Amino acid sequence: MDLDRYLARIGYSGPRTPSHQVLRQMHRAHLFTVPFENLSIGWDEPIYLSDVAHYWKIVEARRGGFCYELNGLLAWALKSMGFQVSLLSAQVYSPAKGAYGPDFSHLLLRVDLDGAMIADVGFGDSFINPLPLRPSNIVEESEYRAFRLVQEEGFFVLQMREGEAEFRPCYRFTLAARSIEEFDEMCTYHQTSPESTFTQRRIVSLARVDGRVTLVDRRLIETAADGSSVEQEFDSAEEADRALWEMFGILAPRPAALAITSGPDTAEPKEPDHDV
Repeated sequence: MDLDRYLARIGYSGPRTPSHQVLRQMHRAHLFTVPFENLSIGWDEPIYLSDVAHYWKIVEARRGGFCYELNGLLAWALKSMGFQVSLLSAQVYSPAKGAYGPDFSHLLLRVDLDGAMIADVGFGDSFINPLPLRPSNIVEESEYRAFRLVQEEGFFVLQMREGEAEFRPCYRFTLAARSIEEFDEMCTYHQTSPESTFTQRRIVSLARVDGRVTLVDRRLIETAADGSSVEQEFDSAEEADRALWEMFGILAPRPAALAITSGPDTAEPKEPDHDV
């Protein structure tokens, strides 16, 4: 890995000695600059689980990715800086089914400092700061949102609470360390199965200090820190692709159809302000 180029990609220029502060700053920097996205699936780009593939796509091509890619690259970067990192497998909770999905559906990270932490830059709308691996410890991330870990049936369960609602499960996991190769079967499923959420719609999402911006097919959703949101439905794929460029800095692979007045050779893409 060219660590300098990765850190420049996420806009981080702070210390590199393993510490809670450095982990927190890198976690935030990554989330505020690298989008969660499944564009490769609709663009017929196979997703390979390898450090080199993740690095090229996210750093050199200035793209995003989903959990295996985003957390896989963060793990490589943290290890390059001397952090002790383990890959963990999670089962994602489906509210529609009222059940958890299969193992290896999601990849998250355990980072051991003076106390274990959970890092996750690949779950879309989730916690911004790494969480202590302490059951029942409620972390109030804002006045609107809180997270906690609980233990149930041999699993750690990540739960989220928004507003006045009750805590709800996001995913569950064990502390068994995994290799990236163990996620290969589910990665293939996510990008090929008609039952996978990722093959059914295009989604791109990026955290902001004051909320989040998300593009789902032709619908743009800008969510504020208090949970309120503004939505815009585009009339054409070209308009949605323009938003993809302007909001996320990603150019769809048919530039002649976009009618964009500025491109990567003439202007920098708009990136949200962030505080790391």
